Amino acid sequence: MQTIFLYILRGVMRLLLFIVGSARFFGQENIPAKGPFIIVTNHMSKADAPLLFLALPVPPMRIRFFAGEKWAKNIVYGPLMKAGGAVYINRGEVDRKALKEAIEAIESGEVFGLAPEGTRSRVGALIQAKDGAAYLASRTNAPLLPVAVVNTDVVGENFKHLRRTRLVCHIGQPIQLPDLGRRARTSDLAAYTHYIMVHIAGMLPSQYHGYYKDSPALAALLRGEDPWPYCLQAEGVQP
Repeated sequence: MQTIFLYILRGVMRLLLFIVGSARFFGQENIPAKGPFIIVTNHMSKADAPLLFLALPVPPMRIRFFAGEKWAKNIVYGPLMKAGGAVYINRGEVDRKALKEAIEAIESGEVFGLAPEGTRSRVGALIQAKDGAAYLASRTNAPLLPVAVVNTDVVGENFKHLRRTRLVCHIGQPIQLPDLGRRARTSDLAAYTHYIMVHIAGMLPSQYHGYYKDSPALAALLRGEDPWPYCLQAEGVQP
């Protein structure tokens, strides 16, 4: 039943994409055949999730994800989101119950997707990320799959003016959080988050770099160097 639902959902997404424009996908060969892994992506629009879903292989892969608690009681979207893999979370606070559910899902071999920024960017570029993705990865040791979506921020405006949008989705190679040689502390999460975000930024056009545009770690990554030492330095973390 779940597979049928995912096929139907994929069909709906393809129809919506046809209506608003077209899409190009790069790096789909980097997607692991199965979980556990954590998808991390930039977030600029409601169009991000459908684009990401269409980037995944067929048969459709179920992605668990965080959704605001307010949707749980919605008679239309609530059941659909739960069937789609939602983990409901109280926004604006540390929801330990939701984090525990996410960790259990990943440890059981599922795929989890989230935007480290925690909310949609309203500035058309990356904003400072929160530590949720880094926390999940450090607790589960699951690989992270960095994804960068481009042009989803202009879909709405283009549609209003009957213009089609060319969407782009870049999928990077899976990464592991660097080993600190000890159990990760809360203070280490900022460096891990920086590491995750520069891998996303590295696949985006420069105008999307936003908060991370002057990051030495991003510059190192674009030069083909290891960005991790620069992430530690930027966040003041002692290895």
